[in-house]
Amino acid sequence: MDTSDGKLNRREFLQQGAAMAAGGAAIAAGRPAMTGSALSYSRIVGANDRISLGHIGVGNRGTELDGIVAVLKGKKNVEVSAVCDLWTHNLERAVTANEKYFGKAPRALKHPQELLALQDIDGVMISTPEHSHSPLLKLTAEAGKDAYCEKPMGNVLEEVTAARDAVLARNLITQIGTQHRSEPYQIAARDLIRTGALGEVSKYEMEWNYHGPRWRGRPEVKMIREQDADWRAWLMTKPLCPFDPQLYFEFRLYKEFSSGIADQWMSHGIDLCHYFMDVDYPQSAVANGGIFAWHDGRENPDTFQALFTYAKGFLVSYSTSFGNDAPSFTRIMGKKATMINTGGEGSPRWQLVEEKGNHEDDLTVDSKRAVRDLLLPGDTSLPPTGMGDEEPSHMTNWLDCLRSRKQPNATVHHGFAHSVACMMATRAYWTGKRIYWDPKAEAIVDEPPNTPQWREIQLF
Repeated sequence: MDTSDGKLNRREFLQQGAAMAAGGAAIAAGRPAMTGSALSYSRIVGANDRISLGHIGVGNRGTELDGIVAVLKGKKNVEVSAVCDLWTHNLERAVTANEKYFGKAPRALKHPQELLALQDIDGVMISTPEHSHSPLLKLTAEAGKDAYCEKPMGNVLEEVTAARDAVLARNLITQIGTQHRSEPYQIAARDLIRTGALGEVSKYEMEWNYHGPRWRGRPEVKMIREQDADWRAWLMTKPLCPFDPQLYFEFRLYKEFSSGIADQWMSHGIDLCHYFMDVDYPQSAVANGGIFAWHDGRENPDTFQALFTYAKGFLVSYSTSFGNDAPSFTRIMGKKATMINTGGEGSPRWQLVEEKGNHEDDLTVDSKRAVRDLLLPGDTSLPPTGMGDEEPSHMTNWLDCLRSRKQPNATVHHGFAHSVACMMATRAYWTGKRIYWDPKAEAIVDEPPNTPQWREIQLF
C-alpha cells in the first residue's frame, strides 16, 4: 500500500509482512498461526538434528555467507535449504551454488515473506542492502525465527529500535554480522585490555584507508533488467522512485539508503571499540569530510572523520580516505601502555607497547619501551595484517547458540549500539552540529540531554 507521497508506511509494511510470514504456512495447513515464541519453541534444534537455514539476499556478501555455512556443514550439521532474492540472476546463482555445496537444490523464493512462512527453517541469514536490514530483521523475529543479520543492524533509529524490540520480546537467537567479536585475536586483545594492562585509556584511534572509487563501478549495474527484479520490494520503506540500476547495486553511495563509510566500515570499528572498552553508546559525536577524491555522482563522502566522547572518559576518533592507501592502524592509548593494531578492519596483528618517558625529554625513548606481540598459543610467527570476511568463527558461534539457546557474541544490544554511533556520526556530518545520545529517551538529539552525567560535565 502506497501513501500519497509514494512512500510505503513502515507500520503497514511491517505488520503486513509479519502476518504473511507467521501465518502463511499455518493457514495453508488449515490451522491457526502460532505466535513467534511458540514457533521458536517448536523448532528448538536438538544435538543431532540438522540445522535448516534460509537466506534472504544472496548477492556478494550472501554468497560468502553460504560458502561459510558450506565449510561448516559437516562439523555443525547444517544446510541452506531455502534462498531468497529479488533479482533472478542472484537467485539462480545461489540455487546452483548451494546444490553443489549440500547435494540438493534449495527452495528458491523471490520475496522474503515466502521464505519466512516456511516452518521447517531454523534460522534465517539476512544479507540485503543496509536500508532493509532492520525491517527484515523485524519481520524475521515476528515470524518467530532466529537470525544472522549483516551489519549495520540498521540506519533509521525507529526501525532499528523496532527490530531490537521484536527480537527481545521473543527471546530469539540473533547474531549481528560484526564478526570480529568472534575472532580469536580480537578476543585475546579484549582480554588483555580488560586486565588493566593499558591503565586509564584516554584516546582510541582508528585510521582505515583505501585508494579507489569504493562501491562505484559494480558490473551488475549493466546486467540487471527491471523485469528481472522487484524494484518496489527492493525499496521497502523508502519513497517510490524510477528504477535505478546504480542505486540497486551501489546503494552505499546514496545518503537515503546508506551512510557509506560510517555504515560499512566504521560500524565494524566502533563495535570493536565497544567490545574492547566495555561501553555501549557514545555521549556525543561530531563529524566532517566530503567528496574530495572521486567526483562520480556519489552523495556520501569519500573522505570522512568522526569524533566520539564516551561517559567512561575517553575520546574515539575514526578516519577513512578513499583517495590514499596510507597504512591503516588502530591505536588505544592508556597511561600504562598502548595497544597498536597494524592493518585495517579485522587485522589480527596487535602489539602492546610500554608507556614510559617522553619524546620531549628523550628522542630515543621509543627504543627503550618494551614491546610485546599479541600471539595465540601455538603461534610461531606474527599473524597477517588482514582477515578475510570468510573467517568462520562468527557463524560457528551462531550455529552453536541455535542449539544451546545461549545468546551469541554480537546480540541485538550490540547491534543497536553500533547503529546508534553510526547514525550519530552521520547526522553530525550532514548537519554540521555536535550530536548527542539521550539514553533515557533512546533518542539522537541536537542538545545535551538533561541527565545527571551531562549536568555534571557542564559544571566544569
